[in-house]
Amino acid sequence: MTLSQREREEFLAEPHVGALSVTEHPSRAPLTIPIWYHYTPGGPLWIRTGPDSRKARAIHAAGRFTLMVQRTEPTVRYVSVEGPVTATTKDTREHAWQMASRYLPEDKVAAFVEYDLTQLGEHVVITMQPEHWIAADLGGF
Repeated sequence: MTLSQREREEFLAEPHVGALSVTEHPSRAPLTIPIWYHYTPGGPLWIRTGPDSRKARAIHAAGRFTLMVQRTEPTVRYVSVEGPVTATTKDTREHAWQMASRYLPEDKVAAFVEYDLTQLGEHVVITMQPEHWIAADLGGF
C-alpha cells in the first residue's frame, strides 16, 4: 500500500487540486484550502497567491505548509507533503502560464492568464521543499 519514492513523486507531479494546510494561530485548527500547485519530481513545489492573502500571511508566519492531493479512481491514492518555505518571489506571466497550462485545456490557457494578470491582482510564488511525505494506494478498497 505504501508508494515508492518514484511513485509518490510522479503522483504529486500530476495536476491534482491540492488541499493546502497551514497553521494560522496556535489556538485554532489549520487553515485548509484548495489550490493549484506545481511540482516536478525531485524538485521544490510552488504555489501562486496574492501577497496579502490570508494563506500567504499564514505561510509566512509559520514558515512552512502542508499540501495533500488525492484521487479516488481507479484506486484511492494520496500523497501529503510538508516542508519549509524556501523562497517567495514575484510572480511572472511565465509562472501564470505554466500553472494554468497544468489545469486547463490548451485553448483556454491564454484567456485565463490574461484574466488572471489583469483582474485578479498581484501574485507571489511561494516555494516549498518537500521534507516529510505520507503516501499510500489503498488498492481496490
